[in-house]
Amino acid sequence: MIRIGKISYWHVHAWDYTKQAEAHPGAEIVAVWDENPERGQEAADKQGVTFYASLDEMLSRDDIDGVIVDAPTNMHREVMIKAAEAGKHIFTEKVIAATLSEVNDIIAAVEKNNVKLTVSLPRLNDGYTLAIRELLDQELLGKVTYVRVRLSHNGATANWLPAHFYKKEETLGGALIDLGCHPMYLTRLFLREEPVDVSAQFGYITGKEVEDNAVATLSTKSGAVGVVEAGFVNNFSPFTVEVHGTEGTILFGTPDSKLLLRTTRNEEYKDAWVEIPVPANRESAFEQWISHIEQGTTADENIAMAIELTKLMEAANLSNAERCAVKLNELQG
Repeated sequence: MIRIGKISYWHVHAWDYTKQAEAHPGAEIVAVWDENPERGQEAADKQGVTFYASLDEMLSRDDIDGVIVDAPTNMHREVMIKAAEAGKHIFTEKVIAATLSEVNDIIAAVEKNNVKLTVSLPRLNDGYTLAIRELLDQELLGKVTYVRVRLSHNGATANWLPAHFYKKEETLGGALIDLGCHPMYLTRLFLREEPVDVSAQFGYITGKEVEDNAVATLSTKSGAVGVVEAGFVNNFSPFTVEVHGTEGTILFGTPDSKLLLRTTRNEEYKDAWVEIPVPANRESAFEQWISHIEQGTTADENIAMAIELTKLMEAANLSNAERCAVKLNELQG
Protein backbone atom coordinates (compact mmCIF):
# COMPACT_ATOMS: atom_id res chain seq x y z
CA MET A 1 0.00 0.00 0.00
CA ILE A 2 1.40 3.40 -1.07
CA ARG A 3 0.65 5.89 1.71
CA ILE A 4 0.18 9.43 0.44
CA GLY A 5 0.37 12.92 1.92
CA LYS A 6 -1.81 15.44 0.10
CA ILE A 7 -0.11 18.78 -0.55
CA SER A 8 -2.89 21.40 -0.81
CA TYR A 9 -6.43 21.54 -2.13
CA TRP A 10 -5.82 24.77 -4.04
CA HIS A 11 -6.30 23.34 -7.53
CA VAL A 12 -9.76 22.64 -8.95
CA HIS A 13 -8.73 19.04 -9.68
CA ALA A 14 -7.44 18.32 -6.15
CA TRP A 15 -10.48 16.30 -5.18
CA ASP A 16 -10.36 14.42 -8.49
CA TYR A 17 -6.90 13.10 -7.58
CA THR A 18 -8.11 12.34 -4.07
CA LYS A 19 -10.86 10.19 -5.58
CA GLN A 20 -8.32 8.44 -7.83
CA ALA A 21 -6.24 7.60 -4.77
CA GLU A 22 -9.31 6.38 -2.89
CA ALA A 23 -10.30 4.17 -5.83
CA HIS A 24 -6.84 2.63 -6.27
CA PRO A 25 -6.37 -0.62 -4.35
CA GLY A 26 -2.68 0.12 -3.88
CA ALA A 27 -2.92 3.65 -2.50
CA GLU A 28 -4.40 5.63 0.36
CA ILE A 29 -4.24 9.24 1.55
CA VAL A 30 -3.16 9.40 5.19
CA ALA A 31 -2.37 13.09 5.75
CA VAL A 32 -3.07 16.59 4.43
CA TRP A 33 -1.12 19.84 4.41
CA ASP A 34 -2.51 23.03 2.92
CA GLU A 35 -1.18 26.58 2.77
CA ASN A 36 -4.77 27.53 3.69
CA PRO A 37 -5.20 25.87 7.13
CA GLU A 38 -8.97 26.17 7.16
CA ARG A 39 -9.32 24.49 3.77
CA GLY A 40 -6.77 21.85 4.69
CA GLN A 41 -8.41 21.01 8.02
CA GLU A 42 -11.78 20.69 6.30
CA ALA A 43 -10.34 18.33 3.67
CA ALA A 44 -8.57 16.24 6.30
CA ASP A 45 -11.70 16.00 8.46
CA LYS A 46 -13.74 14.92 5.45
CA GLN A 47 -11.33 12.03 4.88
CA GLY A 48 -10.72 11.19 8.53
CA VAL A 49 -6.96 11.80 8.29
CA THR A 50 -4.47 14.07 10.06
CA PHE A 51 -4.06 17.71 9.04
CA TYR A 52 -0.61 19.27 9.37
CA ALA A 53 -0.08 23.01 9.65
CA SER A 54 3.61 22.37 8.91
CA LEU A 55 4.61 20.78 5.60
CA ASP A 56 7.99 19.81 7.07
CA GLU A 57 6.23 17.94 9.87
CA MET A 58 4.07 15.99 7.45
CA LEU A 59 7.04 15.14 5.24
CA SER A 60 9.00 13.92 8.26
CA ARG A 61 6.63 10.98 8.69
CA ASP A 62 8.45 7.75 7.84
CA ASP A 63 5.21 6.00 6.91
CA ILE A 64 4.38 8.40 4.05
CA ASP A 65 5.69 7.13 0.72
CA GLY A 66 4.59 9.87 -1.68
CA VAL A 67 2.71 13.11 -2.14
CA ILE A 68 0.10 14.51 -4.49
CA VAL A 69 0.81 18.18 -5.26
CA ASP A 70 -2.08 20.55 -5.94
CA ALA A 71 -0.52 23.67 -4.44
CA PRO A 72 -0.51 27.07 -6.18
CA THR A 73 1.80 27.10 -9.19
CA ASN A 74 4.15 29.61 -7.57
CA MET A 75 4.76 27.12 -4.71
CA HIS A 76 5.58 24.08 -6.87
CA ARG A 77 9.36 24.47 -6.73
CA GLU A 78 9.39 24.87 -2.95
CA VAL A 79 7.03 22.01 -2.05
CA MET A 80 8.38 19.51 -4.59
CA ILE A 81 12.01 20.04 -3.66
CA LYS A 82 11.07 19.59 0.00
CA ALA A 83 9.16 16.41 -0.85
CA ALA A 84 12.04 15.01 -2.92
CA GLU A 85 14.58 15.78 -0.20
CA ALA A 86 12.32 13.95 2.26
CA GLY A 87 12.40 10.93 -0.03
CA LYS A 88 8.74 11.15 -1.06
CA HIS A 89 7.58 10.16 -4.54
CA ILE A 90 5.69 12.95 -6.34
CA PHE A 91 2.53 13.08 -8.43
CA THR A 92 1.79 16.65 -9.46
CA GLU A 93 -0.75 18.75 -11.27
CA LYS A 94 0.62 20.42 -14.41
CA VAL A 95 2.68 22.50 -14.93
CA ILE A 96 5.70 21.19 -13.00
CA ALA A 97 6.65 24.84 -12.68
CA ALA A 98 6.26 28.02 -14.70
CA THR A 99 9.90 28.41 -15.77
CA LEU A 100 12.57 26.10 -17.10
CA SER A 101 14.95 27.19 -14.34
CA GLU A 102 12.53 26.06 -11.63
CA VAL A 103 11.79 22.80 -13.45
CA ASN A 104 15.49 22.01 -13.66
CA ASP A 105 15.80 22.55 -9.90
CA ILE A 106 12.90 20.17 -9.25
CA ILE A 107 14.20 17.50 -11.63
CA ALA A 108 17.65 17.71 -10.05
CA ALA A 109 16.14 17.13 -6.58
CA VAL A 110 14.03 14.22 -7.90
CA GLU A 111 17.03 12.53 -9.48
CA LYS A 112 19.37 13.16 -6.55
CA ASN A 113 16.93 11.59 -4.11
CA ASN A 114 15.81 8.77 -6.43
CA VAL A 115 12.08 9.45 -6.11
CA LYS A 116 9.46 8.73 -8.76
CA LEU A 117 7.87 11.76 -10.43
CA THR A 118 4.81 11.68 -12.67
CA VAL A 119 2.96 14.75 -13.99
CA SER A 120 -0.76 14.86 -14.68
CA LEU A 121 -0.91 15.16 -18.47
CA PRO A 122 -4.13 13.16 -18.82
CA ARG A 123 -4.86 13.62 -22.50
CA LEU A 124 -1.67 11.79 -23.41
CA ASN A 125 -3.50 8.68 -22.24
CA ASP A 126 -6.84 9.25 -23.99
CA GLY A 127 -7.90 6.91 -26.77
CA TYR A 128 -8.05 9.57 -29.49
CA THR A 129 -4.45 10.56 -28.72
CA LEU A 130 -3.31 6.96 -28.94
CA ALA A 131 -5.16 6.54 -32.25
CA ILE A 132 -3.76 9.76 -33.75
CA ARG A 133 -0.22 8.76 -32.78
CA GLU A 134 -0.73 5.39 -34.47
CA LEU A 135 -1.97 7.03 -37.69
CA LEU A 136 1.02 9.40 -37.66
CA ASP A 137 3.37 6.47 -37.08
CA GLN A 138 1.94 4.93 -40.26
CA GLU A 139 2.83 8.20 -42.08
CA LEU A 140 -0.65 8.38 -43.58
CA LEU A 141 -0.54 12.19 -43.70
CA GLY A 142 2.83 12.48 -45.39
CA LYS A 143 4.77 15.36 -43.84
CA VAL A 144 2.84 17.07 -41.01
CA THR A 145 2.42 20.73 -41.91
CA TYR A 146 -0.15 22.14 -39.47
CA VAL A 147 -1.59 21.15 -36.09
CA ARG A 148 -4.37 22.95 -34.24
CA VAL A 149 -5.77 21.94 -30.85
CA ARG A 150 -8.45 23.94 -29.05
CA LEU A 151 -9.79 23.53 -25.50
CA SER A 152 -11.98 26.04 -23.73
CA HIS A 153 -14.89 26.41 -21.31
CA ASN A 154 -16.95 29.18 -19.71
CA GLY A 155 -15.36 29.12 -16.26
CA ALA A 156 -14.84 32.90 -16.16
CA THR A 157 -18.03 34.05 -17.86
CA ALA A 158 -20.23 31.60 -15.94
CA ASN A 159 -18.19 32.28 -12.77
CA TRP A 160 -17.64 28.70 -11.63
CA LEU A 161 -13.84 28.79 -11.37
CA PRO A 162 -12.60 29.71 -7.85
CA ALA A 163 -11.56 33.33 -7.39
CA HIS A 164 -7.96 32.38 -6.59
CA PHE A 165 -7.58 30.97 -10.13
CA TYR A 166 -7.36 34.59 -11.31
CA LYS A 167 -4.65 35.69 -8.85
CA LYS A 168 -1.54 36.14 -10.96
CA GLU A 169 0.86 35.83 -8.02
CA GLU A 170 -0.40 32.29 -7.32
CA THR A 171 -1.23 31.06 -10.81
CA LEU A 172 1.53 32.79 -12.81
CA GLY A 173 -0.95 32.88 -15.69
CA GLY A 174 -4.50 32.16 -16.71
CA ALA A 175 -6.24 30.22 -19.44
CA LEU A 176 -3.07 29.18 -21.27
CA ILE A 177 -0.95 27.91 -18.37
CA ASP A 178 -3.93 26.11 -16.87
CA LEU A 179 -6.39 24.75 -19.43
CA GLY A 180 -4.04 25.48 -22.33
CA CYS A 181 -1.50 22.95 -21.07
CA HIS A 182 -3.51 20.18 -22.71
CA PRO A 183 -3.65 21.62 -26.23
CA MET A 184 -0.03 22.72 -25.84
CA TYR A 185 1.42 19.28 -25.14
CA LEU A 186 -0.88 17.64 -27.69
CA THR A 187 0.09 20.15 -30.39
CA ARG A 188 3.77 19.53 -29.66
CA LEU A 189 3.20 15.76 -29.73
CA PHE A 190 1.36 15.77 -33.05
CA LEU A 191 3.85 18.12 -34.72
CA ARG A 192 6.47 15.39 -34.20
CA GLU A 193 9.14 18.06 -34.42
CA GLU A 194 10.68 20.38 -31.87
CA PRO A 195 9.47 23.99 -32.21
CA VAL A 196 12.08 26.68 -32.61
CA ASP A 197 10.02 29.64 -31.43
CA VAL A 198 6.69 30.59 -29.87
CA SER A 199 4.37 33.56 -30.41
CA ALA A 200 1.40 34.23 -28.15
CA GLN A 201 -1.47 36.67 -27.77
CA PHE A 202 -3.61 36.93 -24.62
CA GLY A 203 -7.06 38.44 -24.18
CA TYR A 204 -8.75 39.71 -21.02
CA ILE A 205 -12.48 39.47 -21.75
CA THR A 206 -13.61 39.56 -18.10
CA GLY A 207 -10.92 41.98 -16.91
CA LYS A 208 -9.20 39.57 -14.53
CA GLU A 209 -5.52 39.73 -13.49
CA VAL A 210 -4.74 36.82 -15.81
CA GLU A 211 -5.74 36.07 -19.39
CA ASP A 212 -9.03 34.31 -20.03
CA ASN A 213 -8.57 33.97 -23.80
CA ALA A 214 -5.33 32.89 -25.44
CA VAL A 215 -3.63 31.61 -28.56
CA ALA A 216 -0.04 30.48 -29.05
CA THR A 217 1.70 29.60 -32.30
CA LEU A 218 4.60 27.16 -32.48
CA SER A 219 6.96 27.37 -35.46
CA THR A 220 9.33 24.60 -36.54
CA LYS A 221 12.49 24.49 -38.62
CA SER A 222 10.73 22.60 -41.44
CA GLY A 223 7.95 25.20 -41.70
CA ALA A 224 5.25 23.24 -39.89
CA VAL A 225 3.03 25.34 -37.63
CA GLY A 226 1.18 24.47 -34.44
CA VAL A 227 -1.72 26.53 -33.07
CA VAL A 228 -2.76 26.23 -29.42
CA GLU A 229 -6.06 27.77 -28.30
CA ALA A 230 -7.50 28.04 -24.78
CA GLY A 231 -10.14 30.10 -23.04
CA PHE A 232 -12.30 30.53 -19.95
CA VAL A 233 -14.94 32.55 -21.82
CA ASN A 234 -16.54 30.27 -24.39
CA ASN A 235 -19.82 28.36 -24.45
CA PHE A 236 -20.36 25.37 -26.73
CA SER A 237 -16.75 25.34 -27.92
CA PRO A 238 -15.83 21.70 -28.57
CA PHE A 239 -12.46 20.19 -27.83
CA THR A 240 -10.97 20.08 -31.30
CA VAL A 241 -7.92 18.48 -32.91
CA GLU A 242 -6.76 19.05 -36.49
CA VAL A 243 -3.62 17.48 -37.92
CA HIS A 244 -2.88 18.32 -41.55
CA GLY A 245 -0.13 16.98 -43.81
CA THR A 246 1.04 17.00 -47.37
CA GLU A 247 -1.09 13.94 -48.16
CA GLY A 248 -3.90 13.85 -45.62
CA THR A 249 -5.80 15.22 -42.64
CA ILE A 250 -6.99 13.93 -39.27
CA LEU A 251 -9.94 15.58 -37.51
CA PHE A 252 -11.33 14.95 -34.04
CA GLY A 253 -14.14 16.70 -32.15
CA THR A 254 -15.54 18.85 -34.94
CA PRO A 255 -17.85 18.88 -33.01
CA ASP A 256 -18.64 15.22 -32.29
CA SER A 257 -16.13 12.94 -30.62
CA LYS A 258 -15.36 11.14 -33.85
CA LEU A 259 -11.92 10.56 -35.33
CA LEU A 260 -11.94 11.17 -39.08
CA LEU A 261 -9.22 10.50 -41.63
CA ARG A 262 -8.74 11.34 -45.28
CA THR A 263 -5.50 10.62 -47.13
CA THR A 264 -4.11 9.98 -50.60
CA ARG A 265 -1.78 7.34 -49.18
CA ASN A 266 -4.54 4.75 -48.88
CA GLU A 267 -7.19 4.12 -51.54
CA GLU A 268 -9.79 3.33 -48.87
CA TYR A 269 -9.43 6.80 -47.36
CA LYS A 270 -8.86 8.82 -50.54
CA ASP A 271 -12.33 9.80 -51.75
CA ALA A 272 -14.24 10.34 -48.49
CA TRP A 273 -13.80 10.94 -44.79
CA VAL A 274 -13.52 7.63 -42.93
CA GLU A 275 -14.24 7.26 -39.22
CA ILE A 276 -11.39 5.57 -37.38
CA PRO A 277 -12.17 3.55 -34.22
CA VAL A 278 -10.99 5.17 -31.00
CA PRO A 279 -9.47 2.69 -28.54
CA ALA A 280 -10.04 2.72 -24.81
CA ASN A 281 -7.93 5.05 -22.70
CA ARG A 282 -4.75 3.56 -21.29
CA GLU A 283 -4.10 3.68 -17.55
CA SER A 284 -4.20 7.16 -16.02
CA ALA A 285 -1.15 9.17 -15.07
CA PHE A 286 -1.94 8.49 -11.41
CA GLU A 287 -2.12 4.74 -12.02
CA GLN A 288 1.17 4.95 -13.92
CA TRP A 289 2.75 6.77 -10.98
CA ILE A 290 1.76 4.02 -8.56
CA SER A 291 3.16 1.43 -10.99
CA HIS A 292 6.47 3.30 -11.26
CA ILE A 293 6.77 3.32 -7.47
CA GLU A 294 5.94 -0.38 -7.21
CA GLN A 295 8.14 -1.50 -10.10
CA GLY A 296 11.05 0.89 -9.68
CA THR A 297 10.61 2.37 -13.18
CA THR A 298 10.59 5.98 -14.34
CA ALA A 299 8.04 8.03 -16.30
CA ASP A 300 10.53 9.05 -18.99
CA GLU A 301 8.13 10.17 -21.74
CA ASN A 302 5.81 11.87 -19.27
CA ILE A 303 8.62 13.83 -17.64
CA ALA A 304 10.23 14.81 -20.95
CA MET A 305 6.88 16.07 -22.21
CA ALA A 306 6.26 17.97 -18.96
CA ILE A 307 9.66 19.68 -19.14
CA GLU A 308 9.01 20.75 -22.73
CA LEU A 309 5.54 21.93 -21.73
CA THR A 310 7.09 24.34 -19.24
CA LYS A 311 9.53 25.61 -21.89
CA LEU A 312 6.64 26.30 -24.26
CA MET A 313 4.57 27.98 -21.55
CA GLU A 314 7.44 30.17 -20.41
CA ALA A 315 8.08 31.20 -24.00
CA ALA A 316 4.39 31.97 -24.56
CA ASN A 317 4.21 34.16 -21.47
CA LEU A 318 7.35 36.02 -22.54
CA SER A 319 6.04 36.42 -26.08
CA ASN A 320 2.79 37.98 -24.93
CA ALA A 321 4.62 40.31 -22.54
CA GLU A 322 7.24 41.40 -25.08
CA ARG A 323 4.98 41.30 -28.15
CA CYS A 324 7.43 39.22 -30.16
CA ALA A 325 8.34 35.65 -31.00
CA VAL A 326 10.54 33.95 -28.37
CA LYS A 327 13.22 31.50 -29.46
CA LEU A 328 13.20 28.38 -27.28
CA ASN A 329 16.98 27.95 -27.36
CA GLU A 330 17.37 31.33 -25.70
CA LEU A 331 15.46 30.39 -22.54
CA GLN A 332 17.71 30.29 -19.50
CA GLY A 333 17.44 26.98 -17.66
